[in-house]
Amino acid sequence: MSAPFEFADRVGRVEPSATIAISNLAAELEADGVDVVDLSVGAPDFETPANIKRAAKTALDEGHTGYTSSNGIPALKEAIVEKLHGDGLDQYGTENLIVTPGGKQALYEVFQTLIDGNDGQGPSASGTSSRSGDEVALLDPAWVSYEAMAKLAGGSLVRVDTEAHDFALEPALDDLRAAVSADTELLVVNSPGNPHGQVYTDAALEGVRDIAVEYDITVISDEIYKSIVYDGREPTSLGALDGMRDRTITLNGFSKAYAMTGWRLGYFAAPESIVEQAGKLHSHSVTCAVNFVQHAGVEALANTDDAVEEMRAAFEDRRDMLVEAFREYGVDPPVPQGAFYLMLPVAEDDQAWAERAVEDAAVATVPGSAFGTPGYVRLSYAASRDRLQEGVDRLAEADLI
Repeated sequence: MSAPFEFADRVGRVEPSATIAISNLAAELEADGVDVVDLSVGAPDFETPANIKRAAKTALDEGHTGYTSSNGIPALKEAIVEKLHGDGLDQYGTENLIVTPGGKQALYEVFQTLIDGNDGQGPSASGTSSRSGDEVALLDPAWVSYEAMAKLAGGSLVRVDTEAHDFALEPALDDLRAAVSADTELLVVNSPGNPHGQVYTDAALEGVRDIAVEYDITVISDEIYKSIVYDGREPTSLGALDGMRDRTITLNGFSKAYAMTGWRLGYFAAPESIVEQAGKLHSHSVTCAVNFVQHAGVEALANTDDAVEEMRAAFEDRRDMLVEAFREYGVDPPVPQGAFYLMLPVAEDDQAWAERAVEDAAVATVPGSAFGTPGYVRLSYAASRDRLQEGVDRLAEADLI
């Protein structure tokens, strides 16, 4: 038998995705014939709008199946720039864009471009190193892959907890200011947010701006859920604020708003110097996003406002229904303002609770500790009203709420 493999230290620093772990457990039960209400995965349950699918088929028939220019086809980049300008981000032109196969790839390229480990190598799996890597600040609860991407780049983490304020950022600005330092290279802001569903106020974003300017921090504004907001809110893009034009990397994609999770199409907009460096990584790894999918993206941006609004309204209706369903059982969770997730407080270890929910109630959720916030579980309400009600009823019957 050959000797054991020796794995790179950077891989040893990363834990498997908690979301996928629960999904795998649910899949095992489903394979045994169990009807699982899966509220763990952040994927819209709607079909991709028909006009987007037609655009992809047309692009295939027209032969758009080869490589494209690495950073994206001109038509899509122009459509993205038009959208960004509509959000007040008029500092971005087509030269400021990289189109990627999914939002995750966009994030990965940004982290790899801006974050260094100790001496460029990254801390070891044991955590010992001559110095820690560039610092990344996260606002907890934070999407699970931010931490993993920071660690893969060799960075160190500082985390700011917003749980005490029902996940609002404005009351936690003093904590953020105390947490960052001259060593902080990158701050990640996700609004509307996964897993908390908060839409950060303009005052909160202005506070982020002041801190970023004071400490010379680059900020990722992850706006993947920007189209999914409730109660008439109009979220502000961080990069539109005075002082943030040259220090904000705006990230978005097509998976959530357009129900295109499997199409794998995203992008980021950044100062040209960042795009130039990230473009090296992009060209040497994925080469380009899929050609005919990029053509479908043009159609998504141009002609799906009505479909996006229908899905947004359905998510808002489901949010209202889910919150009321829990209240009927005496549980009053923080009310999400956007995205399609709800953080449910639990009275025991959240990992154990999530495992019991799958095993005893056949309801799949994600432990809050995976997002840096123990004592909660995340539920996705990207499911039908009937399934959401069934999930709540099962949790009650299993004495989990």
